Amino acid sequence: MKKSNAIAILLCTIIILLGVTYVDIFGVDATGSGSAKDISLGLDLAGGVSITYQVVGDEEPSATDMSDTIAKLQKRVENYSTEAIVYQEGVDRINIEIPGVSDANEILKDLGKPGQLYFIAETDSTGNVNFTFDMNGVPQMAKTIEDLKADGSIKLEGTDVKDATAGAMQDSMGNSTFAVSLLMTEEGTKKFEDATRNAYEKNERLAIYYDGAFVSVPTVSGVFTDGQAQISPMATYEEAENLASTIRIGGLKLELEELHSKVVGAQLGVEAIETSLLAGAIGLAIVIVLMIAIYYVAGLASSIALCLYVALVVLLLNGFDMTLTLSGIAGIILSIGMAVDANVIIFARIREELATGKTVKSAMKIGYDKALSAIIDGNITTLIAAAVLLFLGPGTVKGFAQTLALGIVLSMFTALVVTKYIMQAMYELGIKDAKWYGIGKERKAMDVLSKKGVFIGVSLAVIIGGFVVMGVQKANGNDTLNYSLEFKGGTATTVEFNESMDLAEINEKVVPVIEKATGSAVQIQTVQDSNEVIFKTNNLDVEKREALNVVLAEEFGVAEDMITSETISSVISNEMKSDTIIAVIIAIICMLIYIRIRFSDIRFGISSVAALLHDVLVVLAFYAVARVSVGNTFVACMLTIVGYSINATIVIFDRVRENIAVMTRKDELKDVINKSITQTMSRSIFTSLTTFVMVAALYILGVTSIRDFALPLMVGIVCGAYSSVCLAGALWFILRQKFPPKTTIDN
Repeated sequence: MKKSNAIAILLCTIIILLGVTYVDIFGVDATGSGSAKDISLGLDLAGGVSITYQVVGDEEPSATDMSDTIAKLQKRVENYSTEAIVYQEGVDRINIEIPGVSDANEILKDLGKPGQLYFIAETDSTGNVNFTFDMNGVPQMAKTIEDLKADGSIKLEGTDVKDATAGAMQDSMGNSTFAVSLLMTEEGTKKFEDATRNAYEKNERLAIYYDGAFVSVPTVSGVFTDGQAQISPMATYEEAENLASTIRIGGLKLELEELHSKVVGAQLGVEAIETSLLAGAIGLAIVIVLMIAIYYVAGLASSIALCLYVALVVLLLNGFDMTLTLSGIAGIILSIGMAVDANVIIFARIREELATGKTVKSAMKIGYDKALSAIIDGNITTLIAAAVLLFLGPGTVKGFAQTLALGIVLSMFTALVVTKYIMQAMYELGIKDAKWYGIGKERKAMDVLSKKGVFIGVSLAVIIGGFVVMGVQKANGNDTLNYSLEFKGGTATTVEFNESMDLAEINEKVVPVIEKATGSAVQIQTVQDSNEVIFKTNNLDVEKREALNVVLAEEFGVAEDMITSETISSVISNEMKSDTIIAVIIAIICMLIYIRIRFSDIRFGISSVAALLHDVLVVLAFYAVARVSVGNTFVACMLTIVGYSINATIVIFDRVRENIAVMTRKDELKDVINKSITQTMSRSIFTSLTTFVMVAALYILGVTSIRDFALPLMVGIVCGAYSSVCLAGALWFILRQKFPPKTTIDN
């Protein structure tokens, strides 16, 4: 590399960094479009629209019908935001909360009237036309819905559709197009067969009518006997998804009508955003200082790249229109830790090469080459998990997966490309002395495997102890874990105060009073353009509700008729729980397969997953013993630990694989493993330290809900380092001894 090119690289990097940072702060125009303030925020950080529906009819709906309706509505509203939530209120009401929007009327117009979808034959039994087409080809109703119902023209209703999904397909000419796949219920399958046979024999259409308009009028190309069909072609995936979503919401078992709608404020408030940003800035500054202090010139290069990484993350959150929540912040924190991790792996390799007497230029090339496999394997395993969670997980998990995937891709780019070129440029500009990069020292291998029995025993004791505590809690009539209302539901109390208060005042003056009266933690939502505040607590019986009314009247002069209370279901439904569990299981299986392929040894995969499960169970034990609130951040915390743990283990196993490849018959396998763990020890400690610093800053400066997320995450980071160093290699060694390969040089 010429000096002129080196100067150009450094100048371009600085200019890009300053340019992206400017856009992050000020945006691209006078309105601040594209800036950090323009990022879509979730309900917990920014609020949104809250819509309450009531079931039409005098009869009380069944729990099954309510659950089915909520599940389908959840799928529908995730089109607006992956962080949208749906939950039951009382016995016949459903509440929808959608972040990042402020026009309730527009949402209501788009949602339409759930439960009013019909499949209508083109002509009735007497040959009369049910719908016609105007001069623009738009279908028009020739009768009322009531008349269609009377003469049998309605062949199916929305409730006869079990599911509708959008997807890609190939037409008869082999061209790619988009379609909506329909799956009928058992009862709907017979109806659909009769309807399609009638339409096919008459060469007629079977129209889909929803909320006062036709949404599709497809030609019937055959008789469908198995309850499955496709509507095609669609011009775009978005068009197909909109139709599928409309059919799903029109297929609700219950007909709903709007009861009221309102714009609600953030659950955590501006303070949570400000403290999170401050904590992130402080944590990043500490990480940069540590990088420079430990790795000198290489640390400076990586610090510049890390700043660019953070700036690009903010820019692309806007660019991809991602909704940022507390879960998303978790994904970013993990990806920052992994961005540092990639650099640490590379720098350790460079120092090892310098210790053998190689030149700085040669050491940098070899260091990057040797570090590449560990970086790729560690990041791809985590990226696989993020991809599975993104496609299969529920909405709140998708927000985490999006930011994590974005962070992983960017971290690999900044570590493998940006840092590399900055270091090469600095070298060409005269920083060529090895002392500015640090020279590695050969350390005596620690005998970790000799203590494997102690490590495994301690881990089992902690995990079993956690389950014992959960059992004791259950026996005493308590929940096994300290579930918050997101998991088990509770009571929503709407209070109209005599004067307006902001979130800070409510937290300071009102929340302590309510907590004392109810003995429950409190979530807050303000209502825009009113003095109303919604307080969500654990389930309150009649006595506690009355006590709350009294204390609100005494302390704040609130009239009793200005207080309403409703029982609400859990925000995290059974479907969301099962979807999350299934997604995590599939992600682990996919990671196991990838590790098996890359390492050519299933024992590596089994040991990695065992170490991962160990970390999850230890953190679960911590939740049980410390009684930390288990809310919507619980899922994000566990997923963060999964991603962090697997990456740390892969780095060690990559070094084990490398050392085994050059071992001789006189080498003992346990010595190779101990050597590998010792060689990667600096990486294990430093990456854990930097990630811990980021989370610790959140814990120290954050609000209560953020602390509930940060504390167990800190435990998970420490546990992840412990399991990677002390358990993963030991488990692989045990499996290798119990199930040796056919050809081996083990002693």
